[in-house]
Amino acid sequence: MKTRSWPPGFAVQPRPESLPQALVQQFRTVPSAHAADCMGRLSGAIGLKAYHSDPALVLCGMAITVRVRPGDNLLIHKAMLMAQPGDVIVIDGAGDLTQALVGGLMRTTAMARQLGGFVINGVIRDLNEWAEGGTAIYALGHTPRGPSKTGPGEVNVPICCAGMSVQPGDLILGDADGVVSIPRQRLSSLLDETHQHAAREERIRQINAARGGDEERIDDLLRALGCPV
Repeated sequence: MKTRSWPPGFAVQPRPESLPQALVQQFRTVPSAHAADCMGRLSGAIGLKAYHSDPALVLCGMAITVRVRPGDNLLIHKAMLMAQPGDVIVIDGAGDLTQALVGGLMRTTAMARQLGGFVINGVIRDLNEWAEGGTAIYALGHTPRGPSKTGPGEVNVPICCAGMSVQPGDLILGDADGVVSIPRQRLSSLLDETHQHAAREERIRQINAARGGDEERIDDLLRALGCPV
């Protein structure tokens, strides 16, 4: 029997195994800044804007990754149809700003399928619909110019999205500060690290509130760098 093959530039890989829902729910209370700090302050998307008009809305779900040709969203539609409730569609659109990759009709589909939201290295349109909230979406910008649907594109492959490396199956965490991708193999250990980080920040916050800053801590940092304070 002859094996069917995809044309050049097309590939659709299976959806990754679901992340444990209990773990995903625990991460919903973790600030993206804390997760980024605990991953060496080297992780996080660059240049994205939240278009859902609700700073309290949290994006937290497993990544379904998509790589598309600039201005073409055919494989994004395929990824959405493969996704399960809570999944986040993460799109490498090559940073193109000339044509939207996602619009209001796709928002309707996402809400019907209860998807977690979108993170797009590209632009969107139909801003009034996204501003109604309910679905988190981060993108580089917006334009009225719409996409084509001819491909090529790939689903569930490693991508780079707005300076952020994303593997299919990673956890995507987004809030008012922005978006970070957490490797699935780091989830259990990172959760404990973020709790410890939050406790340290709370101690610093209390000192700052009581004393108007922590002179001892800052001077210790300066002395460690050789500064004669």
